[in-house]
Amino acid sequence: MRDMGVLEKVKRAEAPKAVLPLDQIIRSDCIAAMRALPPKSVDMIFADPPYNLQLGGDLSRPDGSHVDAVTDAWDKFDSLSAYDAFTRAWLAEARRILKDDATIWVIGSYHNIFKVGAAIQDLGYWILNDIVWRKSNPMPNFKGTRFTNAHETLIWASMGEKARYTFNYRSMKTLNDELQMRSDWEFPVCGGQERLKKGGVKVHPTQKPEALLYRILLACTKPGDVVLDPFFGTGTTGAVAKRLGRRWIGIEREHGYCDAAIERIEAALPLDESALATMQSPRSAPRVSFGTIVENGMLPAGTVLSDARRRFRAVVRADGSLLAPGGEAGSIHKLGAVLQGAPACNGWTFWHIERDGVLTPIDSLRQVYLLATQP
Repeated sequence: MRDMGVLEKVKRAEAPKAVLPLDQIIRSDCIAAMRALPPKSVDMIFADPPYNLQLGGDLSRPDGSHVDAVTDAWDKFDSLSAYDAFTRAWLAEARRILKDDATIWVIGSYHNIFKVGAAIQDLGYWILNDIVWRKSNPMPNFKGTRFTNAHETLIWASMGEKARYTFNYRSMKTLNDELQMRSDWEFPVCGGQERLKKGGVKVHPTQKPEALLYRILLACTKPGDVVLDPFFGTGTTGAVAKRLGRRWIGIEREHGYCDAAIERIEAALPLDESALATMQSPRSAPRVSFGTIVENGMLPAGTVLSDARRRFRAVVRADGSLLAPGGEAGSIHKLGAVLQGAPACNGWTFWHIERDGVLTPIDSLRQVYLLATQP
């Protein structure tokens, strides 16, 4: 993995057009900042734009307590037409700086995602998938007047119908225990130690979980690729990009968010176990993929595993596959079977991790995960 080193000082939008401000935050309006970047210079964009929630006053729980909702000025627009104009303007600049084989991801709620989708198609992008992020712990509908808003939608698009683009299909399948990755993803809302707070108050009201960005970057980029986030916020994209060896560029005009992002990315902490991701099935005994454990930092890439008798060793890779010293690679189950010359293998009990000189089956991590996520 590429060592990103210490963050360079924050640059402003007046940076030379011929030079990409890699691993830096541009403190500026996103449209002006993208306009200053060279054309066809970015491999992927992840965008979490304002949702234009149009909240009508404060939101309270049944007990009268206040709900910390999005009421910031950056989410407010004078009219729907003003939001449409803003959306098309930043998407047009994004299209200019994306390479021909690049892709773009945009996340939103029902308030804005349909407008974003229409603009994406009108501007010549080609929609590849819409991904549903199902929140395992959504905020309830306190008034009881609507269904609980338990998901957000991500649009993934290429530069055109016949454009070539990166999709690491094998990594996604390995991450999901040898099953094709579906378009409905379940993650909890950002919380626990991962949620950035200052003085007991959330630094950013809509901070996204790192596990979500981990899956996106692992799916659609390669090590060394340049990932741009025009609505950088507190730096989730930058933190995950650094973990996965990708280069990043952040654009953010709110100085408080920039300061929090710099501190966060410099620390480069792995995900806390309280922010676990899940691909649970409806069965009473939930299925847990090995990729979920890796994806959330419980077993980081680079960890060395062995069998109980220390006959075989393998290194955990970023997509949840294992690599043996002889070059053999595969899932925890497949590689265990290959190394033993057996028709099948339960990788959860075969592979062990050494802690304080004691070998423990990696199945213990799965049990920790299940205990943390079961009601």
